[in-house]
Amino acid sequence: MSSTIPQTMKALLIEEGHKVALKDHAVPPIGGDDILIKTVSLAQNPTDWKHVDTIGTPGSILGCDFSGHVVKAGKNVTSPKVGDHVAGFVHGGAFSDEGAFAEYVKTPGDLVWVVPENTISHDEAATLGCAFWTAAQALFHKTRLGLVEPPAKASGGEWVFIYGGSSAVGHFAIQLAHLAGYKVATTASPRNFELVKSLGADAVFDYHDADVVAKIKQATCNSVTKAVDSISLKESQRISAEVLAPAGGKVVLVLGPEPGATDRKDVQFIPTLIYTSLGRAFDFGPSTQFPVFPEDRKQIVDFLKKVPQLIKDGAVKTPTIKLWEGGLAAIPDGLQYMREGKVSAEKIVYRV
Repeated sequence: MSSTIPQTMKALLIEEGHKVALKDHAVPPIGGDDILIKTVSLAQNPTDWKHVDTIGTPGSILGCDFSGHVVKAGKNVTSPKVGDHVAGFVHGGAFSDEGAFAEYVKTPGDLVWVVPENTISHDEAATLGCAFWTAAQALFHKTRLGLVEPPAKASGGEWVFIYGGSSAVGHFAIQLAHLAGYKVATTASPRNFELVKSLGADAVFDYHDADVVAKIKQATCNSVTKAVDSISLKESQRISAEVLAPAGGKVVLVLGPEPGATDRKDVQFIPTLIYTSLGRAFDFGPSTQFPVFPEDRKQIVDFLKKVPQLIKDGAVKTPTIKLWEGGLAAIPDGLQYMREGKVSAEKIVYRV
């Protein structure tokens, strides 16, 4: 199959002036530990438009989440093999040789998972990227919440609070915490109550309710010491901190801590950033550099080894898919739709 790989491909590139354009771009060369994937389906995340509007590097390929087939493997890669259906996550918007919104994507062979035959489609597999990995990092990494990780089970009865249960991260965090044997309290809009319950939430509350904190404390017997805030704005951070037990605890954030979100001194806010799992140093804006974090990479590599069985078992439900017609050329319109806040409890997916 490798002989059929072209030298150039169509890719959505970040341009100067916070714009994107579909252009011809070199197919990324692979190293000994890498694989090259011919993309079939791509999923969109808020980080995509945020990279365009703020910190993205001109000349880089946009996009994080993909599903496709391996067309070439480096000399050190034993699995996956050429022809396998794989899905994964890359750091779009940062590098000229890495990004999902393209006809081909390069990534290390151990940073994808093989989609078991006769289980889920490319569209569904593409949704198990940025948000899914973030949920796994937030819940299970020993320096985040450090929960018991499926298929192992917690002893039972311990509550975990997840703010924003119908968000993409919340959607997966509820399921993974439930699979691990925890009781889950979450927030959502009333229209999404049944959705989050179907994912494994034991108690769900309207985040607009003025008494939401008191109601969560009552339902959980004021015992919550671990929380994931999948929204991480000032008000969500306040609620996530206030629902914690009298002794305090940890709140993992997907964005940075907001000054003044809480007066509690017994609450530890822990930001998590899934790009640190990819084993590559990167700039996050002009003044923030992240080094390589080997322990973050190892945690996600170990987690990914378990994913095929979770999929075989039907243990993880993918989000509702909003298939956006038009392929790569239509992505700028999809980005604008998300930028305007029109996405709720669904994933925009494109077919290449």
